[in-house]
Amino acid sequence: MESVLLLLGRLAGIAGLLLCVAAAVLRLGGSYYVGSLQVGTLLQAGIAAVGIGCFFLLLVLVAQGKADRSR
Repeated sequence: MESVLLLLGRLAGIAGLLLCVAAAVLRLGGSYYVGSLQVGTLLQAGIAAVGIGCFFLLLVLVAQGKADRSR
């Protein structure tokens, strides 16, 4: 279970970082919209993905701490 959470955390963090970078590059390029989405929405989705990735990684750390205390 920990390995799945670790993988999900890393994937969500990387995807969020890529979304944030893409939103920043598009906005600096002068675009306000990507298709029908605003660039700010893309940035918020990236920030949310990074937050979710942090949450998954925190769950892995808490699970490791509980396993150490139970020994």
